[in-house]
Amino acid sequence: MEWNAETLQFLSQCFLNTLSPYPEPRRAAESRLSEASDRPNYGLAVLRLVAEPSVDEPIRQAAAVNFKNHLRSRWSSSEEEPNAQPQSLAPDEKEQIKSRIVSLMLSSAPRIQSQLSEALGVIGKHDFPRRWPALLPELRSSLDKAGEGSDYATVNGVLSTVNSIFKNFRHQYDTKDVAIDLKYCIDNFAEALLMIFKRTAGLIDNIGVSGGQAAILRPLVESQRLCCRIFYSLNFLVLPECFEDHMGEWMGEFQKYLTVKFSVLEDGGGDGLALVDELRAAVCENISLYAERYEEEFRGYLSGFVETVWNLLVSVSASSGRDRLTVTAITFLTTVSTSVHHTLFSGDDILQQICERIVIPNVMLRDEDEELFEMNYVEFIRRDMEGSDLDTRRRIACELLKGIGSNYRERVTQIVSSQIQNSLALFSENPTANWKHKDCAIYLVVSLASRRAGGTSISTDLVDVESFFGAVIVPELRNQDVNGFPMLKAGALKFFTMFRDQISKPIAMALIPDVVRFLGSDSNVVHSYAASCIEKLLLVKDEGGKARYIAADISPFLLVLMTNLFGALGKPESEENPYVMKCIMRVLGVADISREVASPCITGLTSVLNKVCENPKTPTFNHYLFEAVAVLVRRSCEKDPSLISAFEASLFPSLEMILARDVTEFFPYAFQLLAQLVELHSPPISQNYMQIFEILLSPDSWKKSGNVPALVRLLQAFLQKAPHELNQEGRLAQVLGIFNKLVSSPSTDEQGFYVLNTIIENLGYDVIAPYMVHIWASLFSRLQNKRTVKFVKSFLIFMSLFLVKHGSQNLVDSMNTVQPNIFLVILEQFWIPNLRMITGSIELKLTSVASTRLICECQALLDPSVGTLWGKMLDSIVTLLSKPEQDRVEEEPDVPDFADNEGYGATFVHLYNAGKKAEDPLKDIRDPKQFLMASLANLSALSPGRYPLVISGNLDPTNQTALLQLCSSYNVAIV
Repeated sequence: MEWNAETLQFLSQCFLNTLSPYPEPRRAAESRLSEASDRPNYGLAVLRLVAEPSVDEPIRQAAAVNFKNHLRSRWSSSEEEPNAQPQSLAPDEKEQIKSRIVSLMLSSAPRIQSQLSEALGVIGKHDFPRRWPALLPELRSSLDKAGEGSDYATVNGVLSTVNSIFKNFRHQYDTKDVAIDLKYCIDNFAEALLMIFKRTAGLIDNIGVSGGQAAILRPLVESQRLCCRIFYSLNFLVLPECFEDHMGEWMGEFQKYLTVKFSVLEDGGGDGLALVDELRAAVCENISLYAERYEEEFRGYLSGFVETVWNLLVSVSASSGRDRLTVTAITFLTTVSTSVHHTLFSGDDILQQICERIVIPNVMLRDEDEELFEMNYVEFIRRDMEGSDLDTRRRIACELLKGIGSNYRERVTQIVSSQIQNSLALFSENPTANWKHKDCAIYLVVSLASRRAGGTSISTDLVDVESFFGAVIVPELRNQDVNGFPMLKAGALKFFTMFRDQISKPIAMALIPDVVRFLGSDSNVVHSYAASCIEKLLLVKDEGGKARYIAADISPFLLVLMTNLFGALGKPESEENPYVMKCIMRVLGVADISREVASPCITGLTSVLNKVCENPKTPTFNHYLFEAVAVLVRRSCEKDPSLISAFEASLFPSLEMILARDVTEFFPYAFQLLAQLVELHSPPISQNYMQIFEILLSPDSWKKSGNVPALVRLLQAFLQKAPHELNQEGRLAQVLGIFNKLVSSPSTDEQGFYVLNTIIENLGYDVIAPYMVHIWASLFSRLQNKRTVKFVKSFLIFMSLFLVKHGSQNLVDSMNTVQPNIFLVILEQFWIPNLRMITGSIELKLTSVASTRLICECQALLDPSVGTLWGKMLDSIVTLLSKPEQDRVEEEPDVPDFADNEGYGATFVHLYNAGKKAEDPLKDIRDPKQFLMASLANLSALSPGRYPLVISGNLDPTNQTALLQLCSSYNVAIV
């Protein structure tokens, strides 16, 4: 893409249209930019547009965002990632971008600067420092110059860029290469970092934290925050000598920023307080790092920081909207509490104060919590129930208690238990006004519970679970007002869910109808927690792994349960509630599904499916939806086959809509459900299915790699249920074309064998014989050119299946048609040495029986001239049957091959409930060892004295011993 007036006009108009509020011009512009992005020098042209002062800033900002995203997908070099999609930038374009971006970033307006800084970080992740040695000197020179002139727009631009580059050290292991890169960064930037940090500290001191103008102080505080983040990155892996030597200077400023008040910023409203708190939070993360990793060197500063952070927390805990500072400060105290310096918290009065002045204020619900509960239930549950809430005040406060309790367990338990009782007493005095105190008590019990080693059961020393459940939780669950005090109801349901193992079955069964009732709550959190509670109860196992709750337990209220679950999906904001859909899936997997239940369920599920097809946006919900459909079809049709036609009538329009509307995200699911329906269907296959079969045979369907496993699954179903239709209108040739493409690539060869094996199992030899030469030629070509361990094992399984289905003679003759005597070559070079690598009970039986039949029935191996080959084959069979898997299998990792993937690459997600059942092709043979010994005894009886000599000359001594033991076990003799 050449840079000229025409390019400038084209890109400017496109980026202007991407800002349009109307979808048509916006989508058209995005499409044109996507096409243009494949042209050489596109990234460089966009960067030049960003630098063009005659273009309006919103357009240049949109271009900067596009430039950043373009680099994210295309910067990684083709040498590193040869199969990276889309195509990487050319080396010349990269060098030109690198030569321009730093100066442009530093001279740009703040919003554009932030985008270019991130783009520079993307380049740095791949090229810095080894392929971009000029970057750090250029940044340091710019920093020194800007610092001398007090140009803090440029200073912060440089620091922001350095921060985005150096933060990679926080996510790497301390390897030799990383150590070299880190040393380079420290040698070339640590001195400049300290210099600008001290210079900025002096400017702040001269202004005075209480006086001065906010506009002057703001960039200085931001500069110190960025210095702290860079400090964290450079100290993350090791304590560099230059930082240890200047520790006093750093720590003195850190202490100051935790104690002084920047009145002009903090009292001025707006984001001034947030900016200062971000600086303090960065300081807390730095001192936490030192307390945890560099304990000895940091020892002299520790007690002073503990006192400072303590005092800071007491004031912050009473404030709203200061979560990040609170969390990082408590994290520091938690780190100290689990270290050798835990004695700083040993006094009874200190423990009491921690509980009263830090923990309880942060565990008590705040207005922000209530707002989140009402306005964003997904985020509330993510923080509250799913264990990913370490970034919240409530959880981190409890983590502090756990940390202190690791050394002072009894005292912490006593203090917290007393606090729980006080909170419940306050609630009893005035339940309406003091409901948050009860919530606090429940939260403390739940959050401080611990998981028993080696199990899923939860325990607590704070309360007696059964009595607490009965006195505190049950009244909330029994409350008939499902919408009153919803946060209390949610806490009660969470407790029930958490301690479900300890709640006896009779008590739980009496309460399940109440939980079902809460599915009707208007609160998204409450009906989500009710659904989760039921779903988790159905997973409870008693000793011996037996399910505690079975179909008979939920039958009395099954219809109302399903009605309420589907009703919950009708609530605002819960149309795609993953907790509700997961519960539907779990109930259908446990319940006894009658026609009366199945009919409304399939109607409800297909209605939901049709809606989500319009705009798929919640992957977890969608997965549970398809699993629910699959389990409903499987369990109800197994019980009542007459339901199949009703399910087909309901599901087919939805599945056809997915294919017709090109809802690519759902293709893998749709193909798996169709496979399930085909397998349940009795021949002959209806015309509806045959139309799907034609889509299945189209080469376009196979271009998206995410579809392949599901397509293979569906193709296998057709091969099993419609073998006659397969051999009409050239379809078999088309299927073998699909096999040929799949088997040619290491990423899909296993899927290719699934297709081939199903053909071999379901079609007569007279049908497949004309194609065998081409099949063998494809397999031999892969064997010669791209052999992998996985391919050889699949190849061996295929040959074994072919033999047991169509006989050893057809196997030998068809292979030798490709090349004379190729069978014996394959046997010697691949079959015999790799037989020991076979795993899986069905596969082991199949290959051992096929190998036994070879040496006992195949004329090519019964010739005395190949006696050595016969003996080696028997040696491999005995190894396979007598040695445990871990003693004979040495897995060699195969190098993955990235298949070409055209268009949208939907990830394949396996549907557990629509899975293909593993079928045993040798059901009449129960014991492969017995089959081997009986076959050998019969064979040796025909030629007495011949085979003992072959055995003694070719079998490993341990295998000879194993063979004698087998003779004894099965009471046979090899004569």
